[in-house]
Amino acid sequence: MFGRFRYAGDIFYGEVNGDTVTSHEGDGRAYSLKELDVLPPSNPTKIVCVGLNYHDHAAELNMEVPDEPILFIKPPSAVIGHEDKIIYPKGFSSKVDYEAELALIIGKKCKNISYDRAFDVIAGFTCFNDVTARDLQQKDGQWTRAKGFDTFAPVGPFIVPAVDFEPDNASIRTKLNGEIMQDSSTSNLIFDVSYLIEFISGIMTLEVGDIIATGTPPGVGEIHPGDVVEIEIEGIGNLRNEVV
Repeated sequence: MFGRFRYAGDIFYGEVNGDTVTSHEGDGRAYSLKELDVLPPSNPTKIVCVGLNYHDHAAELNMEVPDEPILFIKPPSAVIGHEDKIIYPKGFSSKVDYEAELALIIGKKCKNISYDRAFDVIAGFTCFNDVTARDLQQKDGQWTRAKGFDTFAPVGPFIVPAVDFEPDNASIRTKLNGEIMQDSSTSNLIFDVSYLIEFISGIMTLEVGDIIATGTPPGVGEIHPGDVVEIEIEGIGNLRNEVV
């Protein structure tokens, strides 16, 4: 797997092997992970998210399975990385939720990609938390404000290359203060990764580094200042953020 890091003001991508990071730059320098700031693994122009995309989540909500993906966009200003702080928007919202999601990172600028070519444009996969001000989502009727606060898009910690990850059957969990709150599998996805690439790229051009978040399983719940929320996906790792 690989990630994006900062050392002494320099930002670079590097290969992660245990506690060692080897720079992708020409010198191939090796660092201890403890020496580095772990940054969000991509710098997207947009974050395209999918609503209601797990069969078990639809059943939980007693909702019909959608005929097409339900899309919304989070702004790049919402992105934070592993161990960064989620800022609770006091004065705006009194009900903020976590949502564990499998995310993919676009590796090639693309448009109108067919289902069978989808993996050609994916750099890899990572963990994502679609933090949501649920009261504002219900109040507004559309989701921009509820989903768009700064720090409402934790992503990371690292990227697993597409060739090394099977997105159709990986466990996905949320832990809140160490307690498992969401526990499902990507085998429950309604629209799989290749379908989403085909559908979304038919609507908009996807740029290198763009993030597609594939939806959340059942068990969504509230977070409060002082909480620690962790998104765990089998084969990828653990995205950890404290709420302040």
